[in-house]
Amino acid sequence: MWPNLITLMCFVLLHLRHLAADLCNWTGSGFAAGVDSRIVLQVRLRCTEGSVRWVYPGQALRVVLEPNLSSAPRTTVCIKPSPSLRGASVFIERAGELQLLVTHDWRPQQVFCFRASGPRRPAIYLQASPQTDGHWNRRTVGFRYELVGNRSAAANLGHSHLQEFSLPTASCRPCSDTELLMAICSSDFVVRGHINNVSHDSEHQTSLVEVTAVRVYWQRSGVFERQAGPSLSISSWRGHIHTLLQCHVKPGDGEFLFTGSEHFGEAWLGCAPRYKDFLFVYQTARAARQNSCDFPLD
Repeated sequence: MWPNLITLMCFVLLHLRHLAADLCNWTGSGFAAGVDSRIVLQVRLRCTEGSVRWVYPGQALRVVLEPNLSSAPRTTVCIKPSPSLRGASVFIERAGELQLLVTHDWRPQQVFCFRASGPRRPAIYLQASPQTDGHWNRRTVGFRYELVGNRSAAANLGHSHLQEFSLPTASCRPCSDTELLMAICSSDFVVRGHINNVSHDSEHQTSLVEVTAVRVYWQRSGVFERQAGPSLSISSWRGHIHTLLQCHVKPGDGEFLFTGSEHFGEAWLGCAPRYKDFLFVYQTARAARQNSCDFPLD
């Protein structure tokens, strides 16, 4: 067992202090624990995504996630550490025991996921590095979290219960007609537009697609932003979509329908057919009453 796990569990059982928090995010100070270094600060968050920022980390912080999971009894929790998390460790509680999730030597942009199932709510422990000079650690540590459920990245974790995980995990093959019809109904974003530019990151094995959208059908957050044109009556949308480097996405002519998921404020590419091909698939399915949902056609 990790050397500090037994000590940390004793702290949790004997010295919990509850802190107020909003529904999704928490920012607090290690000073809240007072002079008793054995106290474990406890925060309860009730959203499926949000962030934790711990200023002057001095002891341990326990974050309990309590969203309504009635529709998703098996859920995957994903954590993206902030760059300032170096020097701290992240544990998860499983069956009354702590397991190390994030160590000091993690790489930037890493995402760590674990299964959260059963009657107990997922709990995350953040333990700051011990102080050696007797002074408060003047920094901020934290992470962003998402409960992604089985329909997204969780479906690709297989039988693993605890692992480092990089989003996305979808393959680069073209979507089938059935997958495309489902994508326009269940994706976090659906936009129609053109590819302006593609940049590649060989270190992280990803590509960044710059898109100008003529129509944003919907998006979960503000990944695509409206840009004013030369005329007040003309505007377009611009945004960036991440995908895998192995997909070999290139700039090109033509109009596409981009769909995908959003993770930690970033858009990840799912199905992206040419718009004219999508129209044929959708109209054929609608004529046969096999479309999964109604989609607005211009």
